[in-house]
Amino acid sequence: METLKNHNIIEEYSFSEILFEKRPCLNTDGKPVDGLFNAWIIINNPKQYNSYTTKAVKEIILAFGEASNDRSIVAVVLTGAEDKAFCTGGNTKEYAEYYAGNPQEYSQYMRLFNDMVSAILKCEKPVIARVNGMRIGGGQEIGMACDFTVASDLARFGQAGPKHGSAAIGGATDFLHLYVGVERAMYSLSLCEPWTAHQALNFGMITEIAPALKVNGTFIPNPLVNIEHYADEYGRVIFGTMKTGEALTKGKELMAKGEIDLSKLDEVVNMLIAKLLHTFPNCLHKTLSEVRKKKLEHWDKNKESSREWLALNMMSEAKAGFRAFNYGPKNEREVDFIKLRQLLAQGHEWNEDLHRAISPQFKTENA
Repeated sequence: METLKNHNIIEEYSFSEILFEKRPCLNTDGKPVDGLFNAWIIINNPKQYNSYTTKAVKEIILAFGEASNDRSIVAVVLTGAEDKAFCTGGNTKEYAEYYAGNPQEYSQYMRLFNDMVSAILKCEKPVIARVNGMRIGGGQEIGMACDFTVASDLARFGQAGPKHGSAAIGGATDFLHLYVGVERAMYSLSLCEPWTAHQALNFGMITEIAPALKVNGTFIPNPLVNIEHYADEYGRVIFGTMKTGEALTKGKELMAKGEIDLSKLDEVVNMLIAKLLHTFPNCLHKTLSEVRKKKLEHWDKNKESSREWLALNMMSEAKAGFRAFNYGPKNEREVDFIKLRQLLAQGHEWNEDLHRAISPQFKTENA
C-alpha cells in the first residue's frame, strides 16, 4: 500500500501545556479493539483549575486537528487534569497581567480562541466533553461546542461574564439557548449562578452523569445536592439544586469523609464511545455535522464581531473585572458594582481613578 499522507499542519509537535494521548478504544464488553483508539485531549493546568493560557489554546487547536486526521481514532475526549475542574476558561492571571488594557493584543488572542472553538466544531470525529469538575466561563463554552457531555455528579456548570467584566460571547450566547431554551439561557448568562450536574442533566444540557464520591468504599450521590430519586445506576436524577443550611453543613461533612474516584465517569465515557463504535463512521460524521450546523449558524455569524467587542472591552469593564479577580483578596474578587454604577451615573469617565475607586485591591485606600 502507498504510504499515507500526513495532513496535520505541524507533522510532529511536542505538547507541553496539554496532554494528547491515544488510548485503546474499548468495545461494549470492555475489551480493547485492535488498531482503534480514542484521542484524549487533557488541559493540564490543575493548579489554576485547568484555565487555558495562550499557548494551551494553540495546542488544543493542533490536538483537535491531529485527532481529526488520525484514521485510527474513533472519538475524541476533551477533559481536564485531576478532579477539581474540567476548565474554568481563560487564564485570569494572564488576562490581568498582560491583556487587560491591551485591546490589540486581546484581539489576536481571541482569534486563537475562536479557532479553538471552530476546531472542536469541525472535528471529523465525535467529541465528548468528560467533565471531571467545574465547567465555568470559557470552559463552559468549549464544552458546549462538543457533541456530548458526560459529567461527574460533583461538577458545576456556569458563566462568569457580567460578574467579572465580560460577556459570554465566546460561544455561550450562541449555544446555550439551543440546549436549555431562551429563558434559562438568559438567566444563566446574565446572573452567572452555576448549575449542578443534576440540573444540567435535567435541563437537557448534558448527556449523562456518574457518581464520583466514595465513602467507605461505596459510591454515593453528591451529598451537597437535593436529589428526588435515581433513574439508573449512574445517578441520573430528576431535580438537583444545592442544599442549604444544616443539610448543606452535613453534606460537607460527608464530602470530607469521602474520596473522589472518577472510574464510574470513565465507564460512562467508554460505554458511550463503544456505542458510537458500532455505527457507520461516515454516516455518523454526517449526522454530527448536520446537528452542529445549528451551533455554527450562530457561531459563524457572531464570532468576529464578538471578538472585536471583547478586545475593546479590555479597556474598561474587563480590565477592572480581571484585575479585581487576580489582585483582590481571596474572598473578595469582584468590583464594587454599586459604586461603579453610581460613578457612571455621574458621568465619570473610565480612567485610573475609577478603577481604584471600585476595585477590591484598593479597598484600604478607598476607606
